[in-house]
Amino acid sequence: MKKRYFNVVIGMAALVLLGIPNMEADAKAAGTIHTGVYADGIDLSGMTTAEAERAIKDYVESLEEEEITFLAAEDNPVTVTAGELGLQWKNKEIVQEAILLGTEGNIVQRYKALADLARENKVYDITFSVDKETVRTLIEERCAEYNVEAVDYSLVREDDGFKVVDGQTGLQVDVDASADKVAEYIENEWDHGPAELALEIIVDEPLGSEQELAKIKDILGTSTTSYSTSGKSRSANVANGCDLINGITLYPGEEFSTYEAIAPFSTENGYYLAGSYLNGQVVESLGGGICQVSTTLYNAVLQAELEVTERHNHSMIVTYVEPSADAAIAESSGKDFRFINNTDTPIYIEGITTPDKQITFNIYGAETRDPERVVTYESVVLSVTNPDTEMIYTDAGQPVGYVSAVQSAHIGYKAQLWKVVTVNGIEESREQINSSSYKMTPRSVTIGVATDNPDVYNQIMAAVATCNIDYVRGVAGALATGGEIPPAPVVPEAPPVEQPPQQTPPEQQPPEQQPQPEGELPPI
Repeated sequence: MKKRYFNVVIGMAALVLLGIPNMEADAKAAGTIHTGVYADGIDLSGMTTAEAERAIKDYVESLEEEEITFLAAEDNPVTVTAGELGLQWKNKEIVQEAILLGTEGNIVQRYKALADLARENKVYDITFSVDKETVRTLIEERCAEYNVEAVDYSLVREDDGFKVVDGQTGLQVDVDASADKVAEYIENEWDHGPAELALEIIVDEPLGSEQELAKIKDILGTSTTSYSTSGKSRSANVANGCDLINGITLYPGEEFSTYEAIAPFSTENGYYLAGSYLNGQVVESLGGGICQVSTTLYNAVLQAELEVTERHNHSMIVTYVEPSADAAIAESSGKDFRFINNTDTPIYIEGITTPDKQITFNIYGAETRDPERVVTYESVVLSVTNPDTEMIYTDAGQPVGYVSAVQSAHIGYKAQLWKVVTVNGIEESREQINSSSYKMTPRSVTIGVATDNPDVYNQIMAAVATCNIDYVRGVAGALATGGEIPPAPVVPEAPPVEQPPQQTPPEQQPPEQQPQPEGELPPI
């Protein structure tokens, strides 16, 4: 039985061998592709591996000029070519598969493959890929201009109340998702001709609504300070900073940065040179005086009981608020005044300056606090350090007779700010809000000492040794003009030490009894 089956198989194999077309032997010998084999519409019949690869590459290169139109935000069309996307032939293995067609497997499998080919052409699909990073860059560069920024609903203050300004929905192309979509489309869906493809767009809905903003009616906090003693440039800086903040709507949970709202400090942004504090000195800088803006806003924020997230005191005391009630801004050291709208409704910040040089900030919102609940803030001075000397600096690069502007003395303070809450006139709580330390700086001046005359040098240095600025200025002037040297100052004898009367510590004194700065200080 086994012998008979073996003979039948041998017989069938012989018949199959006799039926295989002569082209199999010819194609196999020449290493070419059989007749009837295609790659997409390219006839690969009779081609060698190199010839088939070249033919397909030429076809791919011809497709590089095909246009693909992206639909960016709001369906704005952006047309690119397949070549710009980094079009590449992906399945290069089809050439080898075509070469081996009808030559692999046993004799029956080879015969079947060739018989199928004789009945119907074999067509291989060419698949493509693109350089995803190239696509990503292309989308960023060509489509970003059509992005639409979200604009939240906001308010404009008018004489009879507020006017709601409608928001705008934001539309941003999702670059990464769009690049993936383009790559997937080119590989699996593209028909090798002109095409249109909608990119992935992120929709950013604006915050707020007319109904929500209609709740803003009440003043939650207000503060006013005076800059009436300020010069023209400082006054202009205060007014400019106030204008840059005025009209801001802040939604629940949003954080406000004063620095971001008023920067940059440049002439293009409306600022002038004016006095400011730097390393214990008063110097001219663009935007000098801007800290009065942040300080006034700080006090309004405290009254509104918003959440303060960043506040810094000045390096030296200021005069337009009590100690520890200030909030400094310093670009060089990264000082900012920041706060969060911790209420359940939006707030509106109104900034006003008046012709008589008053700056006011009003914070509007929806009042939910008990009307019998009153919040006040107390400044408590812990210590005062008065300057007990004068500082005279010498400059060998300036001639004798040169005298710089005199830097005023500043009293040193350590202070705290306390929040006091009363309900129906009864104190309910007392909470420390901050603590501040202000430098003591003595009155100072810089004197030129450059001279070829040893006697003149000795005279000016002897004057410097007295640590008396007024005397040194007199000596410098006399030496420069050949005038008469003024008499040296008389150093008074130290008075006898007396036992000071018993006094209440500063932290326990009411505000009107606390030590105050002596003399007029520059309104930094």
